[in-house]
Amino acid sequence: MKTKRAKASRSIHKSVGHKPGPIRPAATMPVVNRHAGGIDVGSTEHYVCVPEDAVPQGESNVRSFRAFTGDLDKLVEWLQRCGVKTVALESTGVFWIPLAQKLEAAGIEMVLVNARHLRYVPGRKTDIKDCQWLQQLHSYGLLNGSFRPAPDICALRSLMRHRENLTQSCGQEVQHMQQALGQMNVHLHHAVSDLTGETGVRIVDAILAGERDAKKLVELRDVQCSRSTAQELEAALKGDWRAEHLFVLKQALENYRHLLQQMTICEQEIEKALAKVVIPQRPQPEEAIPKNPPAAAQPKKKKRFHHRKAGTGLKKDLTAELTRICGVDLTQVMGLNVLAVLIILSEIGLDMSRWRSAKAFCSWLGLCPGNKISGGRVLNSRAPHVVNRVATLLRTVAPAVGRSETWLGCFHRRMRARLGPAGANTATAHKLASLIYHLLTYKEEYIDVDRLLYESRLHRARLSRLRKQAEELGFEVVEKKAAA
Repeated sequence: MKTKRAKASRSIHKSVGHKPGPIRPAATMPVVNRHAGGIDVGSTEHYVCVPEDAVPQGESNVRSFRAFTGDLDKLVEWLQRCGVKTVALESTGVFWIPLAQKLEAAGIEMVLVNARHLRYVPGRKTDIKDCQWLQQLHSYGLLNGSFRPAPDICALRSLMRHRENLTQSCGQEVQHMQQALGQMNVHLHHAVSDLTGETGVRIVDAILAGERDAKKLVELRDVQCSRSTAQELEAALKGDWRAEHLFVLKQALENYRHLLQQMTICEQEIEKALAKVVIPQRPQPEEAIPKNPPAAAQPKKKKRFHHRKAGTGLKKDLTAELTRICGVDLTQVMGLNVLAVLIILSEIGLDMSRWRSAKAFCSWLGLCPGNKISGGRVLNSRAPHVVNRVATLLRTVAPAVGRSETWLGCFHRRMRARLGPAGANTATAHKLASLIYHLLTYKEEYIDVDRLLYESRLHRARLSRLRKQAEELGFEVVEKKAAA
């Protein structure tokens, strides 16, 4: 059993001004950042370490600050007095965001480090040693910063993620309505394709208004509703109308409509945030301009914006605004609509120079095979586990791309035969990510390659490979002449 004296000694150990034992510096490592600091981020307290020569002799170079706003201001002032120009901190939950905003406002460079990439190897694991280890590694230039977009993109990203939360909440309320109908043995959500469509909402409103006659409820059916016949819908609308389940159905529908109103207001704020996005002026390199564009390209087709009166889809077409911001119409890419482009823009921004190449961009998304090799033997080549909304989006639209009669659809079907469904989705997402990188980098219009031209190139490559294999085995491939 721990005594009060042990707890008191532990609290003294964490107090401000305690001088911990220094970490032994490396003998041969050159110091790259002499004015570097390290911060161990916590939910209630932050531990900060600065270089030993930045504080007067006899004072500790490690201090702890509370997570309140006034204490964050004191933290920044202490870093400025110590001459710290760059700081490394761990990406711990959302606790680092207020501190990062304070550091950016003070002009101190902030390097956000992934906690997975930072491991304190030997010794005890304490908050003080963590900030010392961060400061030491950052002074040697051994830490890579995580991606953080510009402030205007961060504002757009917060709104888009809030809209995603509203969409998920809408889905939960629809499930509550389906559960209430199922407990009353009313199979409306099985007879219509969308419970929140015009037919479903009209019938649910009539049920909550007191209508119980199935024939009158069928009359509210839309003429375009072809999933079930009128007789099947009439049979599905007969059930046990219990008061408690009707109450749950009423409240779930009210919550659903309230969330739709909140989503409309959120989309208005998103439109205002799009107007504030700063478009970077980046010169186009000469080698990026193609001298001879492909001759067998399909003409550009304008995608139709699918406006839905009900549901969680976008209520306004933002194609023109997104084209102005991105410099290119990304909705022309197969599988990308206006909402998908909004998600991509809010997550990665417009400055593609943050990644040195398209391969580095796809690797950051987690769409590249791994290279776990030991002793010259490949132990594992599966793609790394990366939680990224853009990668999730591209993997989600990949099956729909595979059903299209385009060169991307042909590529997806070919990868599906070789790698299976999951591998084909990742490979197609890799193709889409490369297209997005080049379109946002060079601001060129997307030109869809002819599928027949793509398939003929694959046929020639396959025939060349067969001929080479036949020559190695001492055979000769003879093409069969077509019948007259």
